[in-house]
Amino acid sequence: MKIVTILGARPQFIKAGTLSRTIASHPTIQEVIVHTGQHYDATMSDIFFEQMHIPKPNYFLGIGGKSHGAMTGQMIEKIEEVLLREEPDWVLVYGDTDSTLAGALAASKLHVKIAHVEAGLRSFNMKMPEEINRIVTDRVSTLLFCPTDTAVQNLKNEGFETFTCKIVQSGDVMYEGALFYRQYAQKPILHVKNDFVLCTIHRAENTEDNTRLKSIFEALNEIAKQRQIVLPIHPRTRNVLKAQKYQLSPNITLIEPVGYLEMIWLIDHCSLVMTDSGGLQKEAYFFHKPCMTLRDETEWVELVACGANVLVGANKETIISTFSNFTFKPKVANLYGENNASTLIIQALVSYA
Repeated sequence: MKIVTILGARPQFIKAGTLSRTIASHPTIQEVIVHTGQHYDATMSDIFFEQMHIPKPNYFLGIGGKSHGAMTGQMIEKIEEVLLREEPDWVLVYGDTDSTLAGALAASKLHVKIAHVEAGLRSFNMKMPEEINRIVTDRVSTLLFCPTDTAVQNLKNEGFETFTCKIVQSGDVMYEGALFYRQYAQKPILHVKNDFVLCTIHRAENTEDNTRLKSIFEALNEIAKQRQIVLPIHPRTRNVLKAQKYQLSPNITLIEPVGYLEMIWLIDHCSLVMTDSGGLQKEAYFFHKPCMTLRDETEWVELVACGANVLVGANKETIISTFSNFTFKPKVANLYGENNASTLIIQALVSYA
């Protein structure tokens, strides 16, 4: 069996690292990795792949830094060329990026079976590009690997049981990956207090809305009177802060974006997570840390339902009040499987008739 794996964003490499290790141990499967270049920086170097135990891509397409339409269109064209050359049995895609959508569309036009890891996730906000990518990718996929029961139910609600596809509750490869990489975690070079708060802000819904961003940082300034806040600053967020001349508390420690191994250390050692990231909400739960999500909705609704996560949006009073009163008592011990998602995924691929 030959699998072509399509990747484009750094979180996808981390997910793929988990599954690729399992694929490598299977003697009858060949994996060809394609990196679209959607998100590319100098950290995607040989040492990065070595440190993260990730196979190096067989193809680097170098497509990034363009509009959604231009980038997706060029990806489809280049991925199609790879698929015609490699003639795979499966195309494997992860998550909800433009690379995910491009890989799925290119494969579907060539009638190559598609396996979608992290299928069935829904925020029910059609203004999010990621939501469109999720829905379209799911619809053309053959095997839909759902990380949670909620994701399975979303697909059933949308009629996927009547389509020519198979829904598999595999558990979450991110959970498996986080536990694996925890042993390699690295402390960033900075001073942190024992009860520091880890915060990340990067989504366009916050960074491109000055009212929301101002409200969030006013709340952070108040919280910083009680706790140190460590904030790996996204370039987009930094640019807005500079342009708007926001005044930040000296107890908000801005640092450059960190690698995954450093981020794992920060999650593992913080007292609370505040974020608008999707993946970080789950990683907080993996390491038993309370999470306040600076968004109005989340695709990880089970985290809110079980009490591990609270949606606070961008309202200053809500953020401050939640910080003061948040009691972390998840009602469910494990929402994301039994640390064997990659094995279940490979078994389903091998056994698919």
